[in-house]
Amino acid sequence: MTPDDLILTPLGLRFRGRRYPCTIGRGGLSLEKREGDGATPIGQHRIVGMLYRPDRMARPAAWAKPIRPGDLWSDESDDPDYNQLVKRPYAGSHEVMRRGDPLYDLVLVTDWNWPDAQPGQGSCIFLHRWRRPGYPTAGCVAFRPDHLRRIAAAITPGTRLIIRPGSYR
Repeated sequence: MTPDDLILTPLGLRFRGRRYPCTIGRGGLSLEKREGDGATPIGQHRIVGMLYRPDRMARPAAWAKPIRPGDLWSDESDDPDYNQLVKRPYAGSHEVMRRGDPLYDLVLVTDWNWPDAQPGQGSCIFLHRWRRPGYPTAGCVAFRPDHLRRIAAAITPGTRLIIRPGSYR
C-alpha cells in the first residue's frame, strides 16, 4: 500500500495521510457481490474513470469526462452493455447518470466487474457524493461533497481503492 491508495478503514477512507468519513452499501462488505444486493465489494479496485456535471461544476481533473443528457449506466445483467455507460433510449435496467439530485454530480468509476462484466456480479460501483452522513448506498462508497472533490483532484487513472474484510463498521 502507498499513500496514494484509497484505503477503506473503520474510521473512514484513508488517502494521503488524511481520513475522510464515508458510507458504504446497505448490504455491508461482501466477497460474493451480486447485482442488487446493496453490498460494497471487497478487493482492490482501480479508478478507471471520472464523470462530472459540467452544468453544475468546473472540470475536477483534466481526465474527467462530462455527464451529458441521456447518459445512463447499464445494470441489465443479460445485456452486452452491462456495467457500461450507455445512452438513452435504452430499454434495459439502468442508472440515470444526469440526476435531478446532486448524488452523481461527480462520479469516480471503479473497475469492479469491468470491462468484461460477468452477468449478475454487480455494476455501478462508484465513489460519489453521499445523501447525508451515515446514509448507506446501493454498494458504492459515498463522501461529503468537498471531500469527494478534494480526492478527485488528487487521484490519477489507476489509483487503487482497497477494501479489506472488516475494514468498515
